Amino acid sequence: MNQDLFSCIRTLQAPLGSVKYYSLKELEKQGFPISSMPFSIRILVENALRNYDGLRVTEENVRTILGWSAKQACDKDIPFMPARVLLQDFTGVPCVVDLASLRAEAARKGKEVSKINPHIPVDLVIDHSVQVEYFGNNLALDRNVNLEYKNNAERYMLLKWAQKAFNNFAVVPPGMGICHQVNLEYLSKVVLVRDGVVYPDSCFGTDSHTPMVNGIGVVAWGVGGIEAEAAMLGQPSYFIMPEVVGLKLTGKLPHGATATDLVLAVTQLLRKHGVVGKFVEVFGDGLDSLAVTDRATIGNMSPEFGCTITYFPVDHQTLEFLRRTARDEKLIQTVEAYCKENMLWRENESKIQYSTLIELDLNTIEPAVSGPKRPQDRILLKDLKPSVQKILFEQYQREYIPMSERWTAAPEGKLRTVNILRGAEKFQLSDGAIVIAAITSCTNTSNPSVMLGAGLVAKKAVERGLDVKPWVKTSLAPGSRVVTQYLEKAGLSKYLDALKFHTVGYGCTTCIGNSGPLPTDIDKAITDADLAVAAILSGNRNFEARIHPNIKMNFLASPMLVVVYAIAGHTDIDVYNEPIGYDRNNEPVYMKDIWPDDAEIAATLNAALDPKDYASNYATAFDGDATWKALKAPTGQLFEWDAQSTYVKEAPFFQNMSESVETPKNIVDARTLLVLGDSITTDHISPAGSFKETSPAGKYLTERDVAKAAFNSYGSRRGNHEVMMRGTFANVRIKTKLASKEGGYTLNHITEEETTVFEASEYYIKNHIPTIILGGKEYGNGSSRDWAAKGPNLLGVKAVIAESFERIHRSNLVGMGILPLLYIDGQNAESLGLTGKESYSITGIEEGLSPHQIIKVKAVSKDGKTIEFNTKSRLDSQIEIEYYKNGGILNYVLRQFLKEA
Repeated sequence: MNQDLFSCIRTLQAPLGSVKYYSLKELEKQGFPISSMPFSIRILVENALRNYDGLRVTEENVRTILGWSAKQACDKDIPFMPARVLLQDFTGVPCVVDLASLRAEAARKGKEVSKINPHIPVDLVIDHSVQVEYFGNNLALDRNVNLEYKNNAERYMLLKWAQKAFNNFAVVPPGMGICHQVNLEYLSKVVLVRDGVVYPDSCFGTDSHTPMVNGIGVVAWGVGGIEAEAAMLGQPSYFIMPEVVGLKLTGKLPHGATATDLVLAVTQLLRKHGVVGKFVEVFGDGLDSLAVTDRATIGNMSPEFGCTITYFPVDHQTLEFLRRTARDEKLIQTVEAYCKENMLWRENESKIQYSTLIELDLNTIEPAVSGPKRPQDRILLKDLKPSVQKILFEQYQREYIPMSERWTAAPEGKLRTVNILRGAEKFQLSDGAIVIAAITSCTNTSNPSVMLGAGLVAKKAVERGLDVKPWVKTSLAPGSRVVTQYLEKAGLSKYLDALKFHTVGYGCTTCIGNSGPLPTDIDKAITDADLAVAAILSGNRNFEARIHPNIKMNFLASPMLVVVYAIAGHTDIDVYNEPIGYDRNNEPVYMKDIWPDDAEIAATLNAALDPKDYASNYATAFDGDATWKALKAPTGQLFEWDAQSTYVKEAPFFQNMSESVETPKNIVDARTLLVLGDSITTDHISPAGSFKETSPAGKYLTERDVAKAAFNSYGSRRGNHEVMMRGTFANVRIKTKLASKEGGYTLNHITEEETTVFEASEYYIKNHIPTIILGGKEYGNGSSRDWAAKGPNLLGVKAVIAESFERIHRSNLVGMGILPLLYIDGQNAESLGLTGKESYSITGIEEGLSPHQIIKVKAVSKDGKTIEFNTKSRLDSQIEIEYYKNGGILNYVLRQFLKEA
């Protein structure tokens, strides 16, 4: 145990044995106002107390947290050290590549490489690589799995090597489920007992939806791969002391409203309130009837709200969930005993003070979807038809035509239609049609109520003789195999299959862009007629071009509504008052005719769920199938890099790194690589999804004799920096103000030619010209993708100037040695008259840096006009300054290791 700063170590006689713990009750006795603190802040207190060593966690750090005040925000930096780290394979592969590269550089310097290991447990769940190539039949699952292994063998060999080469590192092989659902149902323990000490479970995850386990009472949030690697290697994560927004829930969900409808309402509410960088903590009597799976649905979408966590304190619902998912009874009893003894049990809520309060009456929740481009843009289901009509008219200049009139060619300015002949079947595809309907994403597939609800909708639809429309690509991708077990036990799988919602894989699919290709005739019709078609999915993200590059509108909805709209086939339909289809007797069928009531869902749930299914499913979680077991992987402490590999290459960030730190220099005569607007997401920045032969990444692979069919996706090639740097800022929807077209183009200021971002950066790097990026509000929103920072680093970007940054992305920029700067005094590029065609000099860096320092910027145009303005450095702490000086957080960690070795 570390030092006992306040003499508060006590002993608890728990079912798991006699254990020590850091007593918050004792701190209360010493005069600290623990009982008025939110539960999430209490956990930060315990974490700092337990990890206090006077170096990584100082007494000032501990006292700062103990001094948390609801009335006054604190801008001091505090440390947090998670108990464990969760990785998924897209972000996990580059983490493993970096760890292997650290070992390689240590070996070149003659150091003992076996000492480079994760300091805390790390679980990597392979869930992001399955693509929906095959769908709509019983062969889809096996074919997609086989293709996954074929496309990812090199990456999986790296991960299998890592499982044996590193201590504290475990891999959940493909086909087990989605990392967050596995984390919720199996990995999370709520409290941990290690080395005779009991304390709250906590987690960092390299996926922004890690807060899903906030629903089970675990403080966890998403970080970039860079920050996760530092945590693995024993470095605390530093962040500004958070404000805590109290979300008070009252009442109960009304009939017909689902947990999905609730989370979409919360997303809209909290986005409007403004919770970026804050903690949200949920309380109130509405929690009494809210199951952990419903809470987890809300926690999962924390990044869509913008907050760091959405915390649900431990209570009787937590214990019920632990029992339902077959956790050890002694663990469950220890959770209850420890949380009640150490002031972490949900009680005495009236004493707690929050920075701000928001109230939501659950009785007011109505069925809804969100879209077409942002999760916070909620549309009540009753308003979807007119909303889609408005979107089609205002954004695509398509005027509404009634369904009965769409068989004729539309005049200019009207909804566009294409008639398709598929064998003997003739049908029509028009603007507003749904071409993808996906039950996907841990957000909802972890929740038995909405999954069984979807099965019941399918059952009633099939019994009425309904089918999905022929232009709809359907898929079911459960977050764990338990979902399949309870759907089968309830007798509902066959009805989902009848509607072509066959299981396509156990992992993240459509929600992250792994939707696979559309049928050729559908894709051609969309492209030829430039149709504005839609996807409906039970996911958490619907940003532009994320789901499929040819789909312009994406709507988030419950799994139950996904089935309904797959049958209807269109978004511009009033499902309350218009038939979604016709039965064999040509009688109209409405949504209400196939919608199950709450009692039916509850009865089905109680009959189908069995703890034994969870126990049997997770007993072999780390074993893998026959293909995984047969996979040959390298052995030894050092990874054997294959020079011919196009999937895995040694990271260039540490190669031949000097052991001493050079003083950072001012950025002089830089050019803008890109000038961007508001809400630029990590989807825009980081390479994701598929790519074309004509793209820089495609050309790179083609030059190495990789066929287009074998390109796979950017996500699968995150272990190869050559591919990833070429795909950075190559999103088909990104648009810089410097270029005339969208899709990864910019202006080379020296040659005055429009070119790809990669080609421009190559030119600048070759000619020793530094580059910067000008951004707007909410720069870096979205998933916690480390390549959204690694890519710009390799493209030579030295600084990003923006109006505001998303929390994780700002941290990642610092972690890669890129300087984040904020416009101040309400200024932005437009108000300052900046075009981005100026040369920029950023000064005050080499004179010495301090947190939140004012940094001067001078922009000089071709005609000699000078614009000078101040910015605020978003190096938020002294340790972040050290990271920046070292060129990144891992460079800092490696230098520390080299000093000690």
